[in-house]
This record gives sequence, C-alpha cells and structure tokens, in this order.
Amino acid sequence: MSTYALNKRGAFDYELLERFEAGLVLLGHEVKAVRDGLMSLKGSYVTVGLNGASLLNAHIGAYPKAGKLTDYDPTRSRKLLLHKREIRELVGKIKQKGFTLIPVKVYTSHDRIKLEFAIGRGRKQFDKRAVIKEREWQKRKRQALKK
Repeated sequence: MSTYALNKRGAFDYELLERFEAGLVLLGHEVKAVRDGLMSLKGSYVTVGLNGASLLNAHIGAYPKAGKLTDYDPTRSRKLLLHKREIRELVGKIKQKGFTLIPVKVYTSHDRIKLEFAIGRGRKQFDKRAVIKEREWQKRKRQALKK
C-alpha cells in the first residue's frame, strides 16, 4: 500500500469521527499523475447525495508525459465508487448538524487508487490549541524517556 496524498490540515481543523474507503474514478493520465505525486487534497471536500458521491477541489496536476492536454481542469469533480447502502448511510449521518466529509488520504490497494475520507466535526480555536499542547507534551515525554 502506497500513500500518494495526505490532508494533514483537514485532520487538524476537524475532529475525525468515522472513516470510509471509496474507489476514485480517474482518467488514465490522472492515474499516472497521482502515482507521480502530483495530487493535493488541500482544500478539498466530499459531497454526497442520493445520486452518488463526489470529490471536489482536489488538485491533480497534468501528467507531463501525456502531451498537450486541451481543456483539462485539474480541480474537476471526481466520482467516488460507493455502494448504495454506504451512500444512504452517509446521507443520514451528514444531515446531522455540524458534520462534513473530509478527504484524509489517497493510496493504492491491490493496484486500485482509493480515497479514505472521514466524517468530521469542525474544531474551535481552543480545541486546536489543546491538540497542539497535547502533541508537544507527548514529544517532550518521548524525548525525556530517550535520555
């Protein structure tokens, strides 16, 4: 399993509650670009409706060896492959107040490109400070145990 893109900012800005996996529908040159590391999940999000789920605002740069790509939009919406029961479950959970779907990472599983996303609740500023404080404390504790 190789990880191609991470959304560290999304994991910091949101409290991730439950994670899901979905297949990602990509064009051929987009697959090669993702495998080359030309993908960014910064500022992207997942929408879900009764007709399916989509990944929006994820940037996949043009693959340089694909030649001149006319009318290629690097931030186009990309369909996610989910079962109907999973889509219905997500629609029900997202209708609750304050929840959103955050893409976490893009990776391969058995030569397929997958997207891991999570249901997230937005963190307040004081929650973010508490996360930083806890992380710093764990770091100092590890360093003290090494000595």
